[in-house]
Amino acid sequence: MKRWKLMGIVMCMSLMVCGCGSEEKTDGNKEVTLILDYLPNTNHTGIYVAQEKGFFEANGLQVKIIEPGENETSATLVAVGKGEFGVSYQEDVTYARSAEQPLPIRAIATILQHNTSGFVSLKSENIQSPKDFEGKVYAGWQAPSEEAVIQAVMKQNQADFSKLTMVGADGSGFASLGKTVDLQWDFEGWAVLKGKMDGYDLNYMPLKDLDARLDYYTPLIITNETMMDEDPETVKKMVAALKQGYEYAIDHPEESAEILHKYLPDTDIDFLKQSQAYLSKEYRKDASTWGVMKDEVWDRYTDFMVEYGLIEKKIDAKDQYTNAFIQE
Repeated sequence: MKRWKLMGIVMCMSLMVCGCGSEEKTDGNKEVTLILDYLPNTNHTGIYVAQEKGFFEANGLQVKIIEPGENETSATLVAVGKGEFGVSYQEDVTYARSAEQPLPIRAIATILQHNTSGFVSLKSENIQSPKDFEGKVYAGWQAPSEEAVIQAVMKQNQADFSKLTMVGADGSGFASLGKTVDLQWDFEGWAVLKGKMDGYDLNYMPLKDLDARLDYYTPLIITNETMMDEDPETVKKMVAALKQGYEYAIDHPEESAEILHKYLPDTDIDFLKQSQAYLSKEYRKDASTWGVMKDEVWDRYTDFMVEYGLIEKKIDAKDQYTNAFIQE
């Protein structure tokens, strides 16, 4: 689930040249492409359940699921019409919408209601709060948004950010903890769970518990504004099918893990089942229905991005997302 952040956007082509109209097949189903944010994982289970159970087809869709290329983001690819839908993140949508030349994308459903990522360390390091980050080494992807988050949580705990050493992750994962590295940022339902299953004695600090502004939507579903304006019925059908997929995963976590395993045959099935058991409780947590989003969540994180200089000015929540395609 680790991924690079959208750092900034420079348009190098006319967005309207590509067009985003979906193709209608001879069987009556419309062919659309959904671009993942990263490699398939349990964040995506509802998508594969919808594919396997025929929910896309029942809604008149033929969906092609692809991964982004190296150094590509689903936000930019969806914006230029390389796919009608994508899996992205709140911060990437905000970057895209607040750019000097805004990308025409919107979030149309959130996969998770809460941020399920946080800071990880070995229990033996006794890192109990961001105050304990002082004098430690943090390994990450070295993006401005990452540094801003760490500054914020340390500030809230009266810690001196200058006393934390930040280095680039070397890909060794938890094997470097307690050796060359003291801290990492990972998702609880994937990397942290796998680490514990592999025998690492880990301490985990949820980001959402450290600063309410950081309880943002990650990941979520996006589409292009051209699709919203010119083919809203297809957008509505896509969201309906995804909702069916994720609600099935909520009610049938073990079976859904087995479905995902068909697409990830080299991943341990016991791990997938445990990861799915965790995430199935998170997809719709505290919400009236799967996918719905709130202005306050968008506003809090947008304010945070402005405060830490990640974007130049505030952008309204309504310009970043809509619940219009979600049926109760």
